Amino acid sequence: MKKLFLLTVIMALWCCSDKTGEADNMKIFVDELMRKMTLEEKIGQLNLPTVGFDVTGPILSSDVEAKIKAGLVGGVFNTFTPTAVRKLQEIAVNETRLHIPLIFGYDVIHGHRTIFPIPLGISATWDTDLIEKVAVSVADEATADGLHWTFSPMVDIARDPRWGRVSEGAGEDPFLGSAIAKAMVKGYEQGDLSNPNTLMSCIKHFALYGAAEAGRDYNTVDMSKIRMYNEYLPPYKAAVDAGASSVMTSFNEVDGIPATGNKWLLNDLLRLQWGFEGFVVTDYTAIMEMENHGVGNSEQVTERSINAGVDMDMVSEYMLKYLPALVKSGKIPEKQIDSACRRILEAKYKLGLFSDPFRGLSEERADTHIMSDEKLDLCREAAEKSFVLLKNENQVLPLNKNQKIAFIGPLIKDQRNLIGNWSGAGDWKRAESIWSALVEKFGTAHFDYALGCNLIDDSCLMKKLNQNGGQLTIDPLSPQQLINQALQIARNADVIVAALGEPFGMSGEAASRSDISLPENQKTLLKALKNTGKPIVLLLMNGRPLCLQWENDNLDAILETWYPGTKAGEAIVNTIFGIANPSGKLSISFPRNVGQIPIYYNHKNTGRPMQEEQKYTSKYLDVSNDPLYPFGYGLSYSDFEYADLSLSDSILSENGRITASVTLTNKGAVEATETVQLYIRDLAGSITRPVKELKGFQQVSLQPGESKNVAFTIDTELLKFYNAALKYVCEPGDFHVFIGGNSATKAHVGFTLK
Repeated sequence: MKKLFLLTVIMALWCCSDKTGEADNMKIFVDELMRKMTLEEKIGQLNLPTVGFDVTGPILSSDVEAKIKAGLVGGVFNTFTPTAVRKLQEIAVNETRLHIPLIFGYDVIHGHRTIFPIPLGISATWDTDLIEKVAVSVADEATADGLHWTFSPMVDIARDPRWGRVSEGAGEDPFLGSAIAKAMVKGYEQGDLSNPNTLMSCIKHFALYGAAEAGRDYNTVDMSKIRMYNEYLPPYKAAVDAGASSVMTSFNEVDGIPATGNKWLLNDLLRLQWGFEGFVVTDYTAIMEMENHGVGNSEQVTERSINAGVDMDMVSEYMLKYLPALVKSGKIPEKQIDSACRRILEAKYKLGLFSDPFRGLSEERADTHIMSDEKLDLCREAAEKSFVLLKNENQVLPLNKNQKIAFIGPLIKDQRNLIGNWSGAGDWKRAESIWSALVEKFGTAHFDYALGCNLIDDSCLMKKLNQNGGQLTIDPLSPQQLINQALQIARNADVIVAALGEPFGMSGEAASRSDISLPENQKTLLKALKNTGKPIVLLLMNGRPLCLQWENDNLDAILETWYPGTKAGEAIVNTIFGIANPSGKLSISFPRNVGQIPIYYNHKNTGRPMQEEQKYTSKYLDVSNDPLYPFGYGLSYSDFEYADLSLSDSILSENGRITASVTLTNKGAVEATETVQLYIRDLAGSITRPVKELKGFQQVSLQPGESKNVAFTIDTELLKFYNAALKYVCEPGDFHVFIGGNSATKAHVGFTLK
């Protein structure tokens, strides 16, 4: 501890107010520390084992405490709580030769103890101020539980909902995805990691992971550089530009080379082109897994990873095992180890761990900051704003509390599924069910309940899910008996509310599906309820877009609630009874069937675009080209009218700007919020261009009958793209401008870029 104290004093003497001076101080401090380190201790800083409560991969680290004492661990993950963190940190700072503190990381994906809507759900708010506020709240809670680092945000663009990890991202669009990535990084880090309530972010998965072939997790990715730069890379770059401190490699290959060993990706693009100065960590055992990719044996893949630009090895411990010999043999220069070690030490410096290894760590802080009333209120607000009203025929919603309502389905009284996948340290027993929220708000004088069906009846699938913590059970009544009970209360009701969807284990990592319909037993229940002739409201809970053609054609109202989190019950009840007005908009298209996948709004045109009356054009014989619900879509309990779309000028000069505007009117009877969306089409380019691209959005709240002029500024920066030479340019020509409530809007005006 004396050496640690001496280092702290030296660092304090070097402190100065300006950022340049602080960077110099950090360099001097790290230089001095590294001069004292052996090669093995430097390599130890690159080692990230897992210790503690949760395992997210196939291997659990061993003998970690002994390795910490030997200076062979740089950080650990899956350990939290003040008690557990203090125990390991005291070993690092009291029992090692150089007293270097550890970084503690965890998968804080959509909340730590207070669980917010899944990322796909919160992206449907389109509210970047709210998303940043949520990230601030999450960082405060996670750091109160001893954490320094989260493996979030996941910013992968995803256009194939068969891929389970669509639940973790912001959907299909690079513009919206970039805005959300920036908001999350700003919220986690707040521009100053030395503040004890900030959390170091980690951009993942770098790169292109969301384009896994066939929607199958960990699968191959292959795409052109033009598609990479224009469609998939922007959110990663936005997160880097926002100041993200770390990046995680992806499991897939890029241009035939696994991302974890891809020097072009991790060095040339990330560091040299984008100027990233933080550190790169692998995903779980990703170095080891390069052997399965077929690019070398254990020593060779370790060499490839460090030479490519990887700084920290998650769990495989290949760096710890093989780097000393690789350096001594001359295959890897020690300066490569020095660069990686420096980046890890700089992260610890920025976190303030050298001055206070126990930053913000106290039981008192944990007691007052974790699941506070303020966080729970924000959780409810985020859930309400994430809900997307997909259908509302004859204004079945909102419900009247005096109606006789039959609440049917396995998710009415459920708690576990409410917090979804990747719910980390969240306690599902503290999640508020729909039924408990009903009881608390209204009592149950007018409401009846029936289970109706199990979440799934497929015994093989249930076994597979339960082997991985699925917590699924089968009711002792037969499926038909459950349906009969549901029909009994349904026949006496004015309206039926059915809460159905995916068990949480059917989405997320390693949860790809080839059929993304509702489970068959749930569809059987819905068809039986349909035969009663009563209005049916479907409450959906799921982690991906589902194929809902039958449900859309046959049910009266559909509300997409995703997995809403700890305050799910109150948020859902508030919404279906009109206390809250749904305002969410889809961040990813919903297909009509899996044969349309991948489906996304900003596709390219073809030489033979779809014409229904012409045979030899690009279309299906059996289904429309259009999605069931397009990107940006979402209804409200009000109706909005868009009128007077106009441009301030028909000519845009190279250094000028023009304004696009529209008049928005709330034609309904209640206050409502609309997300007004700006799309632009480049009619002719040096390379083919999308049929339209999101280029702006604003959220507008209006009273009944109120109108507002909504304006967007268009300049050349908004029109830029990467051309065939990968130069970021705008090109003169004609453009169409669309403003509306979703990506399917047709009305447009035009301008010319001179």
